[in-house]
Amino acid sequence: MRYLDPKADLTFKKVFGENPELARSFLNALLPFEEPEEEIESIEYLPAELVPDTPLRKNSIVDVRCRDARGRQFIVEMQMVWSPEFQQRVLFNAAKAYVRQSDKGDDYRLLEPVYSLNLVNEVFEPELQGYYHYYRMVHVEHSEKVIDGLHLVFVELPKFRPDTFSQKKMQVLWLRYLTEIGAHTTEVPAELMDNPDICRAVTAVEEAAYTDAQLLGYDKFWDAISVEKTLYNSGLRKGRAEGIEEGRAEGREQGRAEGMEQGRREAVVETARRMKALGLAPDVIAGATGLTTDDIEKL
Repeated sequence: MRYLDPKADLTFKKVFGENPELARSFLNALLPFEEPEEEIESIEYLPAELVPDTPLRKNSIVDVRCRDARGRQFIVEMQMVWSPEFQQRVLFNAAKAYVRQSDKGDDYRLLEPVYSLNLVNEVFEPELQGYYHYYRMVHVEHSEKVIDGLHLVFVELPKFRPDTFSQKKMQVLWLRYLTEIGAHTTEVPAELMDNPDICRAVTAVEEAAYTDAQLLGYDKFWDAISVEKTLYNSGLRKGRAEGIEEGRAEGREQGRAEGMEQGRREAVVETARRMKALGLAPDVIAGATGLTTDDIEKL
């Protein structure tokens, strides 16, 4: 049996965007719920495109967006290539979902929390040992004082190891699913297949379940990711060189930052242009590069 990588855009959305029970299990395992009564009982899918209130503002597209019976919203994104802008985009999308609860009127007490779960296939916090990063609004001096509303979770997949301490067994199983299943997999470990949810998720990424057209799109996705990584790294190297040179004349730190940003921007735009040439959909390109669909259409 051959399997596709569940982290790819096609497979990730198929597993978690078309199977509410699997999405519910995944969210309960990965979100920072401390008490059983906090866990999600059922979900309904919401449009993945966050349409702005006015036509002059830009749309945002996420991988999976859903809501539970309490009204809490959950946004899930799989990010293959890390960029500093990704964190700000996550905050922006979560905040947009929070403030768009317009049916609550002016009674702000009725606003429900928004949870944003983000799986990142690169290390972006090398100085931190853990793979799980949870952000929320807390008092600087008294962290027990919390303003509820936005919950942002980032998971660094390369840091995860099966023996990593976790109080949630399902969290370990789901992260093993994301990090161990792929084209190289010839036999799925029994401890994964013994769990009904993980077994269903494994079945959903069997290569035989996809059409030739879908497999072609899957291959194009990985080609685009490879191009993006190459160009992004090249942009960083170019930016460092330009920043150092400019820094000698105008201030080392400012020059380095501006040079790196310019190089990064050029690399991202070139990546998007190549992904568009490969025939990938604008929302896929937007998810991979951080550009808006409007920017992509202009390329």
